[in-house]
Amino acid sequence: MTVKIVTDSTADLPVLLAQELGITVVPVYVRFGQKVYRDRVDISETEFYQKLVESPVHPTTSQPSPADFADVYKKLSREADEIVSIQVTSKLSGTYNSALQGRELAEMGHPIEVVDSLSISMGLGLIAITAAKAAMAGESLQAVMEEIRQCIPCIRLLGVFDTLKYLLLGGRIGKAKALLGSVLNVKPLLTMRDGELLPAGLARTRSKGIDRLFDLVKNALNIQELAIVHSTTPDEAGSLKERIASIFDRERIHIARLGPALGVHGGPGALILALMEKVSSIRQEASQSEPAKRRISLPSLHIPKLNCSRC
Repeated sequence: MTVKIVTDSTADLPVLLAQELGITVVPVYVRFGQKVYRDRVDISETEFYQKLVESPVHPTTSQPSPADFADVYKKLSREADEIVSIQVTSKLSGTYNSALQGRELAEMGHPIEVVDSLSISMGLGLIAITAAKAAMAGESLQAVMEEIRQCIPCIRLLGVFDTLKYLLLGGRIGKAKALLGSVLNVKPLLTMRDGELLPAGLARTRSKGIDRLFDLVKNALNIQELAIVHSTTPDEAGSLKERIASIFDRERIHIARLGPALGVHGGPGALILALMEKVSSIRQEASQSEPAKRRISLPSLHIPKLNCSRC
């Protein structure tokens, strides 16, 4: 039985990697005024960030339609017996619901499993990669789904941003102007927990923020997969990769670019570290007493929960 993997463009999967693993990516829509683009189909990352900075109109995003997913499922049914569709966290986007509606619209006899990843960017990407490798190894639908279920709680995300300006412009952090003023000349950090974006502190300089990303790797349990995602700073991402390569297998470090779908909110200068710890390590941690468990410490910052329900 052949299993095919589908995800959406918020996964930020490098194109060649997605092709190599046979992952089908359904693009999110990005709108500048009256002009609508499909993420990485009608507009590249470089074109997008140039327009983001230069355009007088701030872009918006919208999820793929149920018909978009239905068309993909129907096409894949010609070469696959079963399909697993893994989407961006439903707590920040309507994409998961579109995928569910697309499954109904497709009206296929083939099994289609739709999964809420509870993650974004290469956090979602790493889950899709793991699922695709299992599918390519000939695993059954049930085995692939079990692999995904085990992977989801093993994802860790931490990002450093030049500013929260773009989250504010997109209406994703509510009335946070006071916060923006207070973090002048410091760099905000965000993490993800249970499918929601949360503040993870402030770094006095960008270099100290990048140190925090490296520390996440140093302090992680046994790492299975790792990715560095940048919006506009490839040299910086490359330098971080070299640094991480001193303590982790270089061949398992993916470098990806934050695409238009999430770049609308992250803006230029965003740098994100995504990693997947091994399931056995997570289980071992869960068996420890509560005081001994490792947690990402969050400061007392009054930031509303971030929301990108339109993408």
